[in-house]
Amino acid sequence: MKPVITGTGSFLPEKVLTNSDLARMVDTSNEWIVERTGISERRIAEDGVAASDLAIPAAQRAMDKAGLKPEEVDLIIVGTSTPDMMFPSTACFVQSKLGAVNAAAFDLLAACSGFTFSLATASNFLLSGQYKNALVIGAEVYSTIVDWTDRKTCVLFGDGAGAVVLSARDGDSGILSTHIFSNGNYSDFLMAPGGGSKLRFTNEMIEQKQYCLAMDGKKTFTLAVRNMTQAARAALDHNGLKTSDLKLVIPHQANIRIISAVAKKLGLDENLVYSNIHRYGNTAAASIPIALDEALSEGRAGKGDLILTVTFGGGFTWGSSLIRL
Repeated sequence: MKPVITGTGSFLPEKVLTNSDLARMVDTSNEWIVERTGISERRIAEDGVAASDLAIPAAQRAMDKAGLKPEEVDLIIVGTSTPDMMFPSTACFVQSKLGAVNAAAFDLLAACSGFTFSLATASNFLLSGQYKNALVIGAEVYSTIVDWTDRKTCVLFGDGAGAVVLSARDGDSGILSTHIFSNGNYSDFLMAPGGGSKLRFTNEMIEQKQYCLAMDGKKTFTLAVRNMTQAARAALDHNGLKTSDLKLVIPHQANIRIISAVAKKLGLDENLVYSNIHRYGNTAAASIPIALDEALSEGRAGKGDLILTVTFGGGFTWGSSLIRL
């Protein structure tokens, strides 16, 4: 029995924030943003919309494609770094809203790598035989932790959710392997420091916007390219495969220059690499499941094809998965 992706789904808020809109908010321009990031626009959730609100329609679409009823879901894992609240978990809110009364539910925090880490966790639960059907979700509302006066970071992020259903099945299809890595020595490069037990919510902390995301862009870029390349090679080497065996590569949608640099280091044909960053920006843990759902809906891969996903995020975290449809 292997964990097989039997359904995918995604959901994006309706509100579109273009580069021109941002140019009226901070000192930037459409040309500056596109040249450095590849992003033209991103989706922004309305006030009061939480991560679980985005997760529900994405999850429902994945379940519909899988032909799975809520009560048949054994496990729900939500990868998010912008949860509804500190607790209960966003996954518990998703469980309640879906009516998945038989599912264990919890969140997993690995920043932008959250979906890949969640996929690895769910896959191993299914391989153990403990569960049969898992709902794995990446859901983010990064607009709530972005400093909209910081042009280095506010241009990068957007909101959204993506989901997959994993079911234990016999046959050749399935998650062939997952590979996850971390190095806390680089935590200062990408973090949202305020709001936890170290820097508690105070008026001063809020005034100084310490709850917002902070990033050293140059150091993050270098580590992202190196570690994503390593994670991709780990997946291929583990399965005795080459890049020529792949039908599709879905990288974390953080920056088009990072995506291009990783593709070049791996010697990938650009036609193999899927990107939707121009429309959505960096949706953090939601970026890979959103891209996967869109790519499959567009017919970019089909039965028997191999898909490689690769990601990085704050922590520093990074990882990959190799999937046979």
